[in-house]
Amino acid sequence: MKKREFLKIGMLSTAALLIPKRVWALEYFPKKSDKKWAVLYGTWCGSSRDAGIWISEGMDGIANVFDVKENPDLSGYSHIVIGGSIRSGQVPPELKEYIKRNQNVLKGKIRGLYAVCGNMMKPVGPEQKTALIDNHLAKLCEVTEVPSRVFLGRITLGLLDNESRTMMTQMRTPEYDNLKRTECLAFGKEILAKATS
Repeated sequence: MKKREFLKIGMLSTAALLIPKRVWALEYFPKKSDKKWAVLYGTWCGSSRDAGIWISEGMDGIANVFDVKENPDLSGYSHIVIGGSIRSGQVPPELKEYIKRNQNVLKGKIRGLYAVCGNMMKPVGPEQKTALIDNHLAKLCEVTEVPSRVFLGRITLGLLDNESRTMMTQMRTPEYDNLKRTECLAFGKEILAKATS
């Protein structure tokens, strides 16, 4: 390798390390829009991320999708959808903390709520919506009367933390995937239709 090429590569590598962490945030930009929509999710092993991306697709891709672990600044958004994976009846602690810290930013902007849960692989009914949305996520967000949905989730043992993976293995819980893209797309369309009517 020539000395000049070596120096160029070295300088570019060093410059890349100096780029602020914010630039590398796990932000998903499906389609640029002036409508200022965002989907914020908290997940244990990826189900809520995929649901959030599909919800945005159902809204014709106008919503930016953010992982709460990146602590996104949503102050520039006018319409926000919030969702989270459920474990023991609760969304992830990072999502709870984010909502509490940012109540003033979120107030009046939440247009939809969603939860993703395994529900012991049984169909979701009104009791899950009441327990997971109305009595949990809606209360955290201090909203009522926004479109909301509970989706069945999935388990990928390799994506779980060690403690959860051990517990699921001991309980002989199989890996499964019951999250349906079509349901998430339909929910995105419902949210957008209600917000624009």
